[in-house]
Amino acid sequence: MTSRMIANPAASRPAASGSGAAAAPAVRVSGMRKRYGPVTALDGVDLDVEAGEFFTLLGPSGSGKTTLLRLIAGFEHPDGGRLELGGRDVTSVPPYARNVNTVFQDYALFPHMTVAQNIEYGLRVKRVPRAERRAKAGQALEMVRLGGLGDRKPAQLSGGQRQRVALARAIVNQPQLLLLDEPLGALDLKLRQEMQLELQHVQREVGITFVYVTHDQEEALSMSDRIAVLNQGQIEQVGAPLEVYERPATAFVAGFIGISNLIERDGRQITVRPEKIRLLTGEEAAPEGATVEAGQVQDVSYVGVLTRYVVDLDRGGQLVVARQNETAPAEPGGLRGSRVRLAWHSEQAFTVRQGPGPDHGDPGRQER
Repeated sequence: MTSRMIANPAASRPAASGSGAAAAPAVRVSGMRKRYGPVTALDGVDLDVEAGEFFTLLGPSGSGKTTLLRLIAGFEHPDGGRLELGGRDVTSVPPYARNVNTVFQDYALFPHMTVAQNIEYGLRVKRVPRAERRAKAGQALEMVRLGGLGDRKPAQLSGGQRQRVALARAIVNQPQLLLLDEPLGALDLKLRQEMQLELQHVQREVGITFVYVTHDQEEALSMSDRIAVLNQGQIEQVGAPLEVYERPATAFVAGFIGISNLIERDGRQITVRPEKIRLLTGEEAAPEGATVEAGQVQDVSYVGVLTRYVVDLDRGGQLVVARQNETAPAEPGGLRGSRVRLAWHSEQAFTVRQGPGPDHGDPGRQER
Protein backbone atom coordinates (compact mmCIF):
# COMPACT_ATOMS: atom_id res chain seq x y z
CA MET A 1 0.00 0.00 0.00
CA THR A 2 1.06 3.58 -0.60
CA SER A 3 0.64 4.47 3.05
CA ARG A 4 3.29 1.96 4.08
CA MET A 5 5.81 3.59 1.79
CA ILE A 6 5.55 7.06 3.31
CA ALA A 7 4.20 6.35 6.78
CA ASN A 8 6.08 7.67 9.76
CA PRO A 9 8.43 4.81 10.72
CA ALA A 10 8.45 5.80 14.38
CA ALA A 11 4.68 5.39 14.56
CA SER A 12 4.85 1.69 13.62
CA ARG A 13 7.65 0.69 15.95
CA PRO A 14 6.66 -0.75 19.34
CA ALA A 15 8.04 1.05 22.36
CA ALA A 16 11.12 -0.60 23.78
CA SER A 17 10.56 -2.08 27.22
CA GLY A 18 11.75 0.27 29.93
CA SER A 19 12.59 3.02 27.46
CA GLY A 20 11.54 6.37 28.95
CA ALA A 21 11.99 8.21 25.66
CA ALA A 22 9.89 5.67 23.73
CA ALA A 23 7.08 5.93 26.30
CA ALA A 24 7.17 9.74 26.40
CA PRO A 25 4.27 11.69 24.88
CA ALA A 26 4.72 13.16 21.41
CA VAL A 27 4.36 16.64 22.93
CA ARG A 28 4.75 17.71 26.55
CA VAL A 29 4.16 21.33 27.49
CA SER A 30 5.00 22.25 31.09
CA GLY A 31 4.26 25.64 32.68
CA MET A 32 4.33 27.40 29.30
CA ARG A 33 4.09 31.20 29.49
CA LYS A 34 4.14 33.78 26.72
CA ARG A 35 3.50 37.53 26.80
CA TYR A 36 3.31 40.15 24.06
CA GLY A 37 3.90 43.41 25.90
CA PRO A 38 1.01 43.81 28.38
CA VAL A 39 -0.95 40.93 26.86
CA THR A 40 -0.63 37.45 28.37
CA ALA A 41 -1.09 34.98 25.51
CA LEU A 42 -0.34 31.84 27.56
CA ASP A 43 -0.49 31.66 31.33
CA GLY A 44 1.22 28.53 32.69
CA VAL A 45 -0.14 25.91 30.26
CA ASP A 46 0.45 22.20 30.94
CA LEU A 47 -0.43 19.69 28.23
CA ASP A 48 0.46 16.20 26.97
CA VAL A 49 -0.26 14.95 23.45
CA GLU A 50 0.18 11.22 22.94
CA ALA A 51 1.92 9.71 19.91
CA GLY A 52 -0.43 9.03 17.00
CA GLU A 53 -3.23 11.27 18.31
CA PHE A 54 -5.33 13.66 16.31
CA PHE A 55 -5.28 16.38 18.95
CA THR A 56 -7.16 19.68 18.55
CA LEU A 57 -6.52 23.04 20.20
CA LEU A 58 -9.94 24.70 20.25
CA GLY A 59 -10.82 28.21 21.34
CA PRO A 60 -12.03 31.65 20.25
CA SER A 61 -9.79 34.34 18.78
CA GLY A 62 -7.25 35.47 21.35
CA SER A 63 -7.48 32.30 23.44
CA GLY A 64 -3.81 31.38 22.91
CA LYS A 65 -4.26 28.34 20.65
CA THR A 66 -2.20 29.66 17.73
CA THR A 67 0.48 30.99 20.08
CA LEU A 68 0.79 27.51 21.58
CA LEU A 69 1.07 25.98 18.11
CA ARG A 70 3.79 28.48 17.13
CA LEU A 71 5.72 27.68 20.31
CA ILE A 72 5.59 23.97 19.49
CA ALA A 73 6.81 24.72 15.97
CA GLY A 74 9.64 26.91 17.30
CA PHE A 75 8.43 30.09 15.56
CA GLU A 76 8.14 31.77 18.99
CA HIS A 77 10.22 31.45 22.14
CA PRO A 78 8.44 31.09 25.49
CA ASP A 79 8.92 33.47 28.39
CA GLY A 80 8.81 30.51 30.73
CA GLY A 81 8.16 26.79 30.83
CA ARG A 82 9.48 23.73 29.02
CA LEU A 83 8.63 21.98 25.75
CA GLU A 84 9.47 18.35 24.98
CA LEU A 85 8.94 16.48 21.71
CA GLY A 86 9.16 12.71 22.09
CA GLY A 87 10.92 13.11 25.44
CA ARG A 88 13.55 15.54 24.10
CA ASP A 89 13.74 19.07 25.51
CA VAL A 90 13.41 21.40 22.50
CA THR A 91 12.52 24.61 24.35
CA SER A 92 15.52 26.43 22.88
CA VAL A 93 15.92 24.37 19.69
CA PRO A 94 15.34 26.35 16.44
CA PRO A 95 12.47 25.34 14.11
CA TYR A 96 14.71 23.77 11.45
CA ALA A 97 16.21 21.40 14.03
CA ARG A 98 12.80 20.06 15.14
CA ASN A 99 11.27 17.14 13.28
CA VAL A 100 8.03 19.10 12.83
CA ASN A 101 6.13 20.32 9.78
CA THR A 102 3.34 22.93 9.63
CA VAL A 103 0.35 23.30 7.31
CA PHE A 104 -0.97 26.87 7.12
CA GLN A 105 -4.35 28.24 6.13
CA ASP A 106 -2.85 30.13 3.17
CA TYR A 107 -1.19 26.93 1.78
CA ALA A 108 2.21 28.70 1.23
CA LEU A 109 2.80 26.93 -2.09
CA PHE A 110 5.45 28.14 -4.55
CA PRO A 111 3.46 29.49 -7.53
CA HIS A 112 6.30 29.04 -10.04
CA MET A 113 6.73 25.33 -9.21
CA THR A 114 4.56 22.43 -10.30
CA VAL A 115 2.56 20.47 -7.77
CA ALA A 116 5.16 17.68 -7.76
CA GLN A 117 8.02 20.16 -7.33
CA ASN A 118 6.23 21.76 -4.38
CA ILE A 119 5.86 18.38 -2.71
CA GLU A 120 9.47 17.43 -3.44
CA TYR A 121 10.89 20.70 -2.11
CA GLY A 122 11.62 19.56 1.44
CA LEU A 123 13.23 16.36 0.20
CA ARG A 124 15.32 18.39 -2.22
CA VAL A 125 16.59 20.57 0.64
CA LYS A 126 17.57 17.37 2.45
CA ARG A 127 19.46 16.28 -0.72
CA VAL A 128 17.34 13.19 -1.28
CA PRO A 129 18.19 11.68 -4.71
CA ARG A 130 15.92 12.79 -7.57
CA ALA A 131 14.44 9.38 -8.32
CA GLU A 132 13.54 8.83 -4.66
CA ARG A 133 12.06 12.34 -4.42
CA ARG A 134 9.81 11.74 -7.40
CA ALA A 135 8.69 8.36 -6.13
CA LYS A 136 7.79 9.73 -2.70
CA ALA A 137 6.02 12.76 -4.20
CA GLY A 138 3.96 10.44 -6.40
CA GLN A 139 3.03 8.32 -3.38
CA ALA A 140 2.01 11.41 -1.40
CA LEU A 141 -0.15 12.63 -4.30
CA GLU A 142 -1.91 9.27 -4.43
CA MET A 143 -2.54 9.40 -0.70
CA VAL A 144 -4.30 12.77 -0.94
CA ARG A 145 -6.12 11.60 -4.09
CA LEU A 146 -4.40 13.93 -6.53
CA GLY A 147 -2.66 11.31 -8.63
CA GLY A 148 -1.94 12.55 -12.16
CA LEU A 149 -1.92 16.25 -11.22
CA GLY A 150 1.80 16.53 -10.44
CA ASP A 151 2.59 18.58 -13.55
CA ARG A 152 0.03 21.32 -12.86
CA LYS A 153 0.81 24.67 -11.26
CA PRO A 154 -0.98 25.67 -8.01
CA ALA A 155 -2.98 28.33 -9.88
CA GLN A 156 -4.59 25.56 -11.94
CA LEU A 157 -6.03 23.85 -8.86
CA SER A 158 -9.11 24.51 -6.72
CA GLY A 159 -8.77 25.66 -3.12
CA GLY A 160 -9.39 22.17 -1.80
CA GLN A 161 -6.81 20.68 -4.17
CA ARG A 162 -4.20 23.27 -3.11
CA GLN A 163 -4.84 22.38 0.51
CA ARG A 164 -4.25 18.72 -0.31
CA VAL A 165 -0.95 19.63 -1.98
CA ALA A 166 0.12 21.50 1.16
CA LEU A 167 -0.78 18.42 3.22
CA ALA A 168 1.13 16.10 0.87
CA ARG A 169 4.20 18.38 1.04
CA ALA A 170 4.09 18.18 4.83
CA ILE A 171 3.70 14.42 5.23
CA VAL A 172 6.23 13.43 2.53
CA ASN A 173 9.01 14.49 4.91
CA GLN A 174 7.81 11.94 7.51
CA PRO A 175 7.80 14.41 10.40
CA GLN A 176 7.50 13.33 14.00
CA LEU A 177 4.68 15.83 14.42
CA LEU A 178 2.38 17.69 12.01
CA LEU A 179 0.95 21.06 13.07
CA LEU A 180 -2.12 22.40 11.26
CA ASP A 181 -3.07 26.05 11.79
CA GLU A 182 -6.75 26.42 10.79
CA PRO A 183 -5.97 24.83 7.40
CA LEU A 184 -9.62 24.65 6.29
CA GLY A 185 -10.67 28.15 7.30
CA ALA A 186 -10.62 29.55 3.76
CA LEU A 187 -12.78 26.78 2.24
CA ASP A 188 -16.55 26.82 1.80
CA LEU A 189 -18.68 24.62 4.05
CA LYS A 190 -19.14 21.61 1.73
CA LEU A 191 -15.48 21.51 0.75
CA ARG A 192 -14.43 21.97 4.37
CA GLN A 193 -16.51 18.95 5.39
CA GLU A 194 -14.94 16.87 2.61
CA MET A 195 -11.45 17.91 3.70
CA GLN A 196 -12.21 17.00 7.32
CA LEU A 197 -12.78 13.42 6.20
CA GLU A 198 -9.65 13.59 4.04
CA LEU A 199 -7.49 14.74 6.94
CA GLN A 200 -8.78 11.95 9.17
CA HIS A 201 -8.08 9.40 6.42
CA VAL A 202 -4.52 10.63 5.88
CA GLN A 203 -3.74 10.82 9.61
CA ARG A 204 -4.86 7.23 10.13
CA GLU A 205 -2.89 6.05 7.12
CA VAL A 206 0.44 7.67 8.01
CA GLY A 207 0.20 7.42 11.82
CA ILE A 208 1.77 10.85 12.39
CA THR A 209 0.69 12.85 15.44
CA PHE A 210 -1.52 15.77 14.34
CA VAL A 211 -1.95 18.93 16.42
CA TYR A 212 -4.77 20.89 14.85
CA VAL A 213 -5.86 24.47 15.63
CA THR A 214 -9.42 25.63 15.02
CA HIS A 215 -12.17 27.84 16.42
CA ASP A 216 -14.85 25.66 14.78
CA GLN A 217 -16.48 23.51 17.47
CA GLU A 218 -18.13 21.07 15.04
CA GLU A 219 -14.83 20.56 13.24
CA ALA A 220 -13.08 19.76 16.51
CA LEU A 221 -15.80 17.37 17.70
CA SER A 222 -15.94 15.44 14.42
CA MET A 223 -12.20 15.02 13.79
CA SER A 224 -10.36 14.74 17.10
CA ASP A 225 -9.24 11.95 19.38
CA ARG A 226 -8.95 14.57 22.14
CA ILE A 227 -9.58 18.30 22.45
CA ALA A 228 -8.03 21.01 24.62
CA VAL A 229 -10.38 23.98 25.05
CA LEU A 230 -8.45 27.23 25.58
CA ASN A 231 -9.68 30.55 26.91
CA GLN A 232 -7.67 33.66 27.80
CA GLY A 233 -4.35 31.84 27.74
CA GLN A 234 -5.43 28.91 29.92
CA ILE A 235 -6.77 25.42 29.30
CA GLU A 236 -10.34 25.04 30.53
CA GLN A 237 -10.70 21.33 29.79
CA VAL A 238 -8.97 18.43 28.02
CA GLY A 239 -10.86 15.35 26.97
CA ALA A 240 -12.39 13.23 24.24
CA PRO A 241 -15.06 14.97 22.13
CA LEU A 242 -17.90 13.13 23.84
CA GLU A 243 -16.60 14.03 27.30
CA VAL A 244 -16.04 17.71 26.48
CA TYR A 245 -19.49 18.09 24.91
CA GLU A 246 -21.55 15.91 27.26
CA ARG A 247 -19.72 16.78 30.51
CA PRO A 248 -18.29 20.32 30.23
CA ALA A 249 -16.09 21.20 33.19
CA THR A 250 -16.63 24.98 33.17
CA ALA A 251 -19.24 27.53 32.19
CA PHE A 252 -17.02 28.65 29.32
CA VAL A 253 -16.77 25.14 27.82
CA ALA A 254 -20.52 24.64 28.18
CA GLY A 255 -21.18 27.89 26.33
CA PHE A 256 -18.45 27.68 23.69
CA ILE A 257 -19.05 24.12 22.55
CA GLY A 258 -22.62 23.88 21.35
CA ILE A 259 -25.44 26.14 22.49
CA SER A 260 -25.03 27.76 25.89
CA ASN A 261 -27.68 26.42 28.27
CA LEU A 262 -26.66 27.73 31.67
CA ILE A 263 -29.05 28.43 34.53
CA GLU A 264 -28.53 29.08 38.26
CA ARG A 265 -30.30 26.85 40.72
CA ASP A 266 -29.68 26.70 44.48
CA GLY A 267 -26.53 28.82 44.17
CA ARG A 268 -24.97 26.64 41.46
CA GLN A 269 -24.61 26.99 37.72
CA ILE A 270 -25.90 23.98 35.84
CA THR A 271 -25.90 23.13 32.14
CA VAL A 272 -28.08 20.81 30.10
CA ARG A 273 -27.76 20.41 26.35
CA PRO A 274 -30.70 21.48 24.11
CA GLU A 275 -31.24 18.02 22.61
CA LYS A 276 -31.57 16.49 26.10
CA ILE A 277 -34.57 18.67 27.00
CA ARG A 278 -38.11 17.62 26.18
CA LEU A 279 -40.62 20.37 25.40
CA LEU A 280 -44.08 19.59 26.76
CA THR A 281 -47.26 21.31 25.61
CA GLY A 282 -50.79 21.12 26.92
CA GLU A 283 -51.42 18.12 29.15
CA GLU A 284 -48.47 16.12 27.79
CA ALA A 285 -47.00 14.03 30.60
CA ALA A 286 -43.41 14.45 31.72
CA PRO A 287 -41.08 11.42 31.79
CA GLU A 288 -41.02 9.69 35.16
CA GLY A 289 -38.41 11.13 37.55
CA ALA A 290 -37.59 14.11 35.32
CA THR A 291 -36.91 17.65 36.46
CA VAL A 292 -39.73 19.87 35.14
CA GLU A 293 -39.82 23.66 34.86
CA ALA A 294 -42.48 25.90 33.36
CA GLY A 295 -41.84 28.82 31.06
CA GLN A 296 -42.87 30.77 27.96
CA VAL A 297 -41.57 30.37 24.41
CA GLN A 298 -39.86 33.59 23.35
CA ASP A 299 -38.47 32.59 19.96
CA VAL A 300 -38.61 29.73 17.46
CA SER A 301 -36.06 28.93 14.71
CA TYR A 302 -36.58 26.30 12.03
CA VAL A 303 -33.15 25.05 10.82
CA GLY A 304 -34.07 22.09 8.62
CA VAL A 305 -33.25 18.91 10.53
CA LEU A 306 -34.45 20.43 13.80
CA THR A 307 -36.35 23.33 15.33
CA ARG A 308 -34.94 25.43 18.19
CA TYR A 309 -37.14 26.93 20.88
CA VAL A 310 -35.91 29.65 23.25
CA VAL A 311 -37.83 29.44 26.53
CA ASP A 312 -37.82 31.94 29.42
CA LEU A 313 -38.23 29.98 32.65
CA ASP A 314 -40.54 31.09 35.46
CA ARG A 315 -37.79 30.45 38.03
CA GLY A 316 -35.35 32.62 36.10
CA GLY A 317 -32.95 31.96 33.27
CA GLN A 318 -33.41 30.87 29.68
CA LEU A 319 -33.00 27.50 27.96
CA VAL A 320 -32.79 26.51 24.30
CA VAL A 321 -34.58 23.31 23.31
CA ALA A 322 -33.79 21.37 20.12
CA ARG A 323 -36.57 19.23 18.64
CA GLN A 324 -35.72 16.81 15.83
CA ASN A 325 -38.01 17.27 12.83
CA GLU A 326 -38.82 13.58 12.37
CA THR A 327 -41.88 14.57 10.34
CA ALA A 328 -42.73 17.81 8.58
CA PRO A 329 -43.41 20.18 11.50
CA ALA A 330 -46.41 22.42 11.79
CA GLU A 331 -45.73 26.13 11.41
CA PRO A 332 -43.01 26.44 14.11
CA GLY A 333 -43.77 30.07 14.85
CA GLY A 334 -47.18 28.99 16.13
CA LEU A 335 -45.67 28.16 19.54
CA ARG A 336 -44.13 31.59 19.99
CA GLY A 337 -45.57 33.13 23.18
CA SER A 338 -47.05 29.81 24.35
CA ARG A 339 -46.82 28.44 27.87
CA VAL A 340 -44.81 25.20 27.94
CA ARG A 341 -42.99 22.92 30.35
CA LEU A 342 -39.43 21.66 29.93
CA ALA A 343 -38.31 18.28 31.24
CA TRP A 344 -34.91 16.63 31.57
CA HIS A 345 -33.36 13.83 33.58
CA SER A 346 -31.00 14.68 36.43
CA GLU A 347 -28.11 12.69 34.93
CA GLN A 348 -28.23 14.97 31.87
CA ALA A 349 -27.54 18.16 33.87
CA PHE A 350 -24.12 19.08 35.27
CA THR A 351 -22.76 21.64 37.71
CA VAL A 352 -20.03 23.73 36.06
CA ARG A 353 -17.31 26.00 37.45
CA GLN A 354 -16.89 29.63 36.49
CA GLY A 355 -13.28 29.25 35.32
CA PRO A 356 -10.39 26.81 34.90
CA GLY A 357 -8.92 25.27 38.01
CA PRO A 358 -5.79 23.22 38.69
CA ASP A 359 -7.67 20.06 37.70
CA HIS A 360 -8.94 21.49 34.41
CA GLY A 361 -9.46 18.07 32.87
CA ASP A 362 -12.19 17.02 35.30
CA PRO A 363 -15.75 16.95 33.96
CA GLY A 364 -18.57 18.74 35.69
CA ARG A 365 -20.52 16.97 38.42
CA GLN A 366 -23.91 15.47 37.68
CA GLU A 367 -26.93 17.06 39.32
CA ARG A 368 -28.80 14.80 41.68
